[in-house]
Amino acid sequence: MKRTLFTIAGAIALIFSSCSKADFSFDDYPYAPEKADGGAIMGDSSDNGGGQGGQAGKVTAGEWNDLDNWLFWGKLMTNTPDEQNEQGDQSDPDNQQRVNYRELTNQWKFNTSQRVAVRVTDGSGKALPGISVHLLQAGKTLWMSRTDVFGRADCWVGMFDGNDNANGLTISLDGAEMPGSPEITAWGDEVKLNEYTQTNSTQTASQYDADILFIVDATGSMGDEIEYLKADLVDIINKARNQNLQVKLRTGALFYRDEGDDYLTRVSQFSDNLDDTKKFISKQSAGGGGDYPEAVHTALEHSIQKLSWNNGARTKLAFMLLDAPAHIDQQGVIESLHKSVEYYAAQGIKLIPVASSGVDKSTEFMLRLFSITTGGTYVFLTDDSGIGGEHLEATVGEYDVEILGDLMVRLITKYVAG
Repeated sequence: MKRTLFTIAGAIALIFSSCSKADFSFDDYPYAPEKADGGAIMGDSSDNGGGQGGQAGKVTAGEWNDLDNWLFWGKLMTNTPDEQNEQGDQSDPDNQQRVNYRELTNQWKFNTSQRVAVRVTDGSGKALPGISVHLLQAGKTLWMSRTDVFGRADCWVGMFDGNDNANGLTISLDGAEMPGSPEITAWGDEVKLNEYTQTNSTQTASQYDADILFIVDATGSMGDEIEYLKADLVDIINKARNQNLQVKLRTGALFYRDEGDDYLTRVSQFSDNLDDTKKFISKQSAGGGGDYPEAVHTALEHSIQKLSWNNGARTKLAFMLLDAPAHIDQQGVIESLHKSVEYYAAQGIKLIPVASSGVDKSTEFMLRLFSITTGGTYVFLTDDSGIGGEHLEATVGEYDVEILGDLMVRLITKYVAG
């Protein structure tokens, strides 16, 4: 496996301008989770005070995008455990674990077997971000997505109900139904890209508004790394502000724990005063928890319910730093996860998990499913820094080892500037 440590020097080139509003609000979306009670707002962090022991630029990480490596993902979903090492599973080269990766995705009740990949451009071939994409069957919406800076969006057949009936599919763009049926990309297929042109769209490729949210597991098991992660987050925000003083970039943060802890979530609302987010993050610390799973589903619900996302922003990113899964055995948790990631996809919010020490294989695949369904990518900490506990080797192909802060800055730049 190629694992080269490198840093990204120089300025961050983030360019932002005004963007037209989305064609519907969060409240109009039929799958939005019900409003939840509880959750402290920014400034309510008096019980801990936060630590100041971490230094930015120390934690190392890798990145793997399953949507861009679809054949690899398809093999994970279709090969038997005995066949996994034949495709280069670096986490288990001797095939001792004999992991059934498809079963790991079945645990979370996600079905990625039928992908409809879409790209939308204007009359000159430029990518159109912010286009609402609906996958329809007999007039019923099966999946909603929104094109990103590359004009790309993905829709899914039977993602949660497992219904593989793909007859009579159509695509609509901003409410206008496109002729013909889209091609489906199955496991094992090269990606079949459905290309559409919108010559009368009000969206343009020069719109750069962005909301960036940091969701952080603040339970006790994160104590080995959280101070370094906090320092990295503050450093990332500093770089974005210092290189883009003329830009109205909004950031926010949500820290979460578990039922029975001092709090479930603490929220710093989106603000173009980036110091608000930095101060909030600096005050937080790890504590609570007790069992392995944490309130991941509540964190995602509250990231929708308690954060005022800019519906018209062309780029919306949610980095989720955590080391434990959701409570898979609790009633309603999986359904809540489904609703939240479906909502993220419909609004074009890319969920980018950052897996910390303590993550097991089931959690890894939960996180990769989050990124696949929302058009994001998977980030995982590595042992190269020597910080924190042992980090699980991800079941991926070749990747580079980067400084986490540089990696996240790179992803912000990629998804904002294209």
